[in-house]
Order: sequence, then C-alpha cells, then structure tokens
Amino acid sequence: MTIHKSVLLNETIDGLNLKEGMTVADVTLGGGGHSREILRRIGPSGKLVAIDRDEEALERFRKRTEESKIDNFFLANIKIIKANFAEIKNVLEDLGIAGVDGIAADLGFSSDQMEDIERGLSFQKEGPLDMRLDRSQELTAHQIVNEYPQEELEYILKNYGEEKFAKNIVKKIIEARQDKTIETTTELAEIVRSAIPEKFKYGKIPRKIRQEVGPRGRHPATKTFQALRIETNNELESLKKFVPDAIGSLKAGGRLAIISFHSLEDRIVKNIFRENARGCICPPEFPECRCGRKPVIKIITKKPIGPSAQEIDVNPRARSAKLRICEKI
Repeated sequence: MTIHKSVLLNETIDGLNLKEGMTVADVTLGGGGHSREILRRIGPSGKLVAIDRDEEALERFRKRTEESKIDNFFLANIKIIKANFAEIKNVLEDLGIAGVDGIAADLGFSSDQMEDIERGLSFQKEGPLDMRLDRSQELTAHQIVNEYPQEELEYILKNYGEEKFAKNIVKKIIEARQDKTIETTTELAEIVRSAIPEKFKYGKIPRKIRQEVGPRGRHPATKTFQALRIETNNELESLKKFVPDAIGSLKAGGRLAIISFHSLEDRIVKNIFRENARGCICPPEFPECRCGRKPVIKIITKKPIGPSAQEIDVNPRARSAKLRICEKI
C-alpha cells in the first residue's frame, strides 16, 4: 500500500491555530494525515468531524485510527461522515454542532486514490476510465469521453483543463470512439499524446523541481485528465458552494485552511476570501457609509503558502500546492 504524504501538513495545522478542546472539521479526509495531527492538537477534550465522499478513505481511516495507540485514545470524539465537502453546513446541523473552531480542506487526491488502478485517476497506469471519488454516483469519465458531444468535451478541456489544444484532442477522441469505445486510461493518454504537436507535448517546469519530474516536464495528458476529474466529480461547483458555507460554519476566531492544486481552484478560493473580507462598498464620494457592509473574515495569508524545497524533494506531488487561510471575525 502506498504511504500517503499529507501536503503542507505543518503549515496547515499551525495556520489553524488549534488548541485543546476545540471542535474541528476535516472535510476532505483522504489519507487522514491532517486529521491525525488535528487530533493530537485538540486532545481528548476536542472533537473532530472527518468528512469524505470516498467510502474507502473513511474505512481506511477507521481502521488505522483503531489500530493506532496514539489516536485510539481520542476515537470516541471522532465523527466520521460520508458526504461531499460542499455539504458541510448540513453535516454540522445534523450533528447538532452550531459552529466549529477550524476547518481544513485539502482539494487534492490522496496517494491511496491515485495509486488505485481501478479508479483510473492516473494516466501512468492502465485502468478503467472511472475517476469517481464517490463510487455510488452514476457519472464516470468513461461516459464523458465516449458519450459527450464534441462541443461539451471542448468546453471541459478548455475551461477545466486550460488545454490550448482542446480542439485537436477532442477531434482525435471523436475519431477514436467511432472505431471502438475508449476503455482505459492508457488508451486515452495515447490519444491525447498523438493530438499535441511534438514541441508542445511536455510543458516547461521550474529548474528546481526538474530532477523530480524529469527534464521533459509535464505529461501531455495532464490537463485532459485534470479536466475529466473535475467534470466527473463536479469539483468546481462543489468548491464554490463549500467556501462560503464553511465560513458561515466557523465560530468567531475560527479559521478555514484550504489547500488547492491548480489555478482554477485557487482563483475560486482567493475571490471568495476577498469578497468576504471586504467592508464598505459605498462609492468613495459618499460622506459616510450607507451600505452597512462589514467584513466577515480577515485573510491570514496575504499570499498563498507553497511547499518548501525539502517537501518537494520528499513528495514531488506537492509542488503545485497553495494554502490559503482566513479567520472568522
């Protein structure tokens, strides 16, 4: 089994400013690294709400927590809930929790999920075109690739993958699926590779991480797979709902920490934070405020926190991570 390495672990936990006895939600449990450290910080009098839409991730956390002598002490104070993180408000209401002292969200995929061949999240190993986090949902990447019309596929690749060769790639997908159904991740990756001009197949990467990912950089299917994962799991719409609801679920002084992995996610988080941190929006010529608008949060991270060179050395997948933190006023 792959050992999951939690991204920006210390920066996230320190940024939440946790103390003993606090109530905290980890809304993207994944490999459970952030949750285990949260438990250590809030102690036996604290409470943890661990949420994930992946039933297998929840079961792994239950098992690991029960087997751990350190965490087992706190097991009675953990609520493990299967839900989309966008449902944070309803989850807390159902548990009778009026507000929490901290919320952590890691928007990436855990190593367990990425290495699970049956999920088809990676183009590096052959697997079915699935990509679902919640195995109970109907929509899969297989349906998107084989059934979506050309216009929708182009929209997804352009807007969710920021893929400038979307038209070329979709043309190749349409041609391929006319001959036979596209079944596997490696089939799709090869179709994408064939659609991109040779000199553009491997993007430029920073020199400091070139050793970890290779001199030719990013795989040509990276953006396409990102776009399909987003569409399959409705990730961006869920994030747009989650961030304001999470802010609304914080107690005064409570903090929200969100780790994103690509510009689309980070832009959503940044803009919602800014909107909630704004005060008066009256025109400057007004002698006094008439709108009555007050800031809801203060932004703790004026610029996002990224991983250190040491963390990237140990975990190259962390290289694109950005952490933003805000505090409820």
